Amino acid sequence: MLIVSTLKRLYARIKPWLPALLVLALSVAAFAALHELTREVRLQDVLLQIRATPSSALLLAALFTVLSYASLAGYDASGLAWLNIKVPLRTLALGSFTGYAVGNTIGMGVLTGGAVRLRVYGSAGLDAGRVARLMAFISAGFGLGITAIGAVGLLWGAHRMQGVLHLPMLVLQAFAVGTLLGIGWVIAACAKGRKLRLLGREVNLPSGRLALIQLLVSALDILFAAAVLWALLPPTELHFMSFLAFYAIGIALGVISHIPAGVGIFEAVILLAYHGSLSTGELAGALILYRVIYYIVPFLSAVGILLVREWRVVAASRARRRAQELSPVFLAGATVFAGVMLLVSGVTPSTEDATDLLRLHVPLVLVESAHFIGSIAGLGMLFVARGILLRLDAAWWAALLLSGVAFVFALPKGIALSEMVVLSTLGLLLISGRREFTRRASLFNQVFSIQWFLMVGAVLGAVTWIMFFVYRDVPYSNELWWKFAFNGHAPRSLRFLLASVVITFAFALWQAFRPASGRAPVASGEDLQRAQAIVLGQSRADAMLALMGDKSLLFSESGKSFVMYGKRGRTWAALYDPIGDAREFSALIWRFLELAHRHGGRACFYQASSRLLPLYVDVGLSPHKLGEYATVPLKDFSTAGPKRAHLRQAISKGERDGLSFEVLSADAVQTVIPALRQVSDAWLSLHATREKGFSLGNFEPAYLARTPVAVVRKDGAVVAFANLMVTDRKSEATIDLMRYTPDAPKGVMDYLFVKLMLHCQEAGYSSFGLGMAPMSGMSQHHNAPRWQRLARLIYVHGGAFYNFQGLRSFKQKYDPLWEPRYLCAEGGIKPLLAFTDIAALISGGIKGVLTK
Repeated sequence: MLIVSTLKRLYARIKPWLPALLVLALSVAAFAALHELTREVRLQDVLLQIRATPSSALLLAALFTVLSYASLAGYDASGLAWLNIKVPLRTLALGSFTGYAVGNTIGMGVLTGGAVRLRVYGSAGLDAGRVARLMAFISAGFGLGITAIGAVGLLWGAHRMQGVLHLPMLVLQAFAVGTLLGIGWVIAACAKGRKLRLLGREVNLPSGRLALIQLLVSALDILFAAAVLWALLPPTELHFMSFLAFYAIGIALGVISHIPAGVGIFEAVILLAYHGSLSTGELAGALILYRVIYYIVPFLSAVGILLVREWRVVAASRARRRAQELSPVFLAGATVFAGVMLLVSGVTPSTEDATDLLRLHVPLVLVESAHFIGSIAGLGMLFVARGILLRLDAAWWAALLLSGVAFVFALPKGIALSEMVVLSTLGLLLISGRREFTRRASLFNQVFSIQWFLMVGAVLGAVTWIMFFVYRDVPYSNELWWKFAFNGHAPRSLRFLLASVVITFAFALWQAFRPASGRAPVASGEDLQRAQAIVLGQSRADAMLALMGDKSLLFSESGKSFVMYGKRGRTWAALYDPIGDAREFSALIWRFLELAHRHGGRACFYQASSRLLPLYVDVGLSPHKLGEYATVPLKDFSTAGPKRAHLRQAISKGERDGLSFEVLSADAVQTVIPALRQVSDAWLSLHATREKGFSLGNFEPAYLARTPVAVVRKDGAVVAFANLMVTDRKSEATIDLMRYTPDAPKGVMDYLFVKLMLHCQEAGYSSFGLGMAPMSGMSQHHNAPRWQRLARLIYVHGGAFYNFQGLRSFKQKYDPLWEPRYLCAEGGIKPLLAFTDIAALISGGIKGVLTK
């Protein structure tokens, strides 16, 4: 049992890293296999094979490419039918072609293809939510189709596959039949209108007719796409259906890897399929032509179409220019594509004619410098693309500068005219989308995820393999590093590749160990006065915590709203929702995220309400439930009736004990500060704790003097108090500090609460806030999110550290309404890191978290 539990804990720890590890392992295995299978191949053989390809094969491959992209429109058509949306046929064709051409080539098709579709279909009225649902439907249909085609091919060619996969033919056939039966079950479920439960959620399935249409579309797409490569390959004894199984496996693994166009992984599978049937040179030539015809040409065509369309839109209506900008996701993908192109160009030789021409007209030092700088610019583009995704103004300038530098050096580098076309197109696309990049932040303060570094590492790994493949005939020696010559392509490639690896590794180390940047300035007296005016003019009473003076304040441009926040390490934690004018909340949330990202931090909102969840989701934050906030409606609040007997008893007992209740106005609080301090110090000593902060008030005289204070006296001496937070709206009242002396009569806090609620009811307030019960209200379902399961475990078994259940029971006595509160944070492990930093902010440091 100990071993099992240890394995479970280990699995829980590494589970978030499993996708990245899978991609890494898949990439390493694929490139190792690719290297082994191409050991005897020479670049000259590949080029000869390309030149020897018949024109008829090229034309046939082009025809199948057209048919494949035409069939791809069926995905969008059936997806739009599922959403009950009609768009013009021309818009459908444009969205489908450009979306697939960009997504297939750049990779991460859901993001890049989705961004292009949002750009095209947005003019037909589709919003981001419906485009996201469309992409989910398309992805599911593609997955179903490629699985079905792969299973049919495996069933047909099991005798061929068994020698490659080293599995018995019956096992492969049984697996194929089982897969087809599973697909049949899904289609039957669609026909019967059932709901599919996936990862704990119910998914509405399309109709059986729509599912069959989607399966047919997938079949046509994959058949035509496979036929493109089949037409370019020399004839062998391998049957088309067996080839189809390998093709489907290669495409599926390429999609899983997220490497642009699955480069390397797909090739390794195809080389494995034809091992012993065709020479590797013949296969490599066909695969390169396949990449050009099926990926590069459609991609460049799609970019050209989008570019022309953008300029027409801008020319037609300046007023619509802001609404018709290019999506940053698409521009980020285009930047990655250009970067990969420059990296590949950096490890491949220029043509002999270009080398001879450069030798006659260009100094060697310029050729060497142009090659190094132009190639390093490609590496820079891979990192700048991250800032393009975040809409950073500096990233836009950097991408434009890098594309310009690479464009200028493309001629002396090797008369790379095709690179100049791609780079000039990227530059025009960036210029046309300029208005989208308004977020001002430093490029060097971005936080790059491990997945991003893995993507860059995979690209550099592929480039390294290409270099060793191209120059495998060049004998290695130490002198090679220092050889400078017009035909010294291998030394130039070695120097550039080493510099790229060193730069990437150094940048990764700097990212990992750099100190947190940025400082959160404590609110000034003037800031507190501005915040107080805003707080008093709105209805949320706990916003008075902004006046405690221990938090920073970020005001909106108009000064009518603000966010209060604290900073610890790299966590920038906003307390509650924005306060003030609701019309400014979206822009203010964006400003807060930009502030955190500008300094390389992670932004989050602590105790966010459910009302603003759509705004948090729109900026990329995910909600994680913290607990529930208790609110007592005061309109019908009463101590009468059998259910409220305990409330009457609290008042009568307090009166018998000689207690009296009074609410002091803010102006009168200053006169009782010494008495309140004595109560506070006694309470802290009794509970062996110290003052808290951030989301909890502390005994700060200036803060207490800003709010009314409810006091309970016994024989004229103050024995308990609570500061009352209210606003001019008289909508909600709540309390913050609640303290009493050790010798106060038992039940004094019940007496204080009931009397305070009756006072607020008489004063015309509609509700009374009792604060949050942490970790309560979590789902008990076994499929609940991991965060809620962990919180439930803490709620049930964490009594030794905090009385979670007791606090909930105390508040439940007043029959409140419970409202969920959330931690809205970025993905991955960032919510846990943010939660740890927030706990330290509240307790005054990690030591305060571990002790009282």
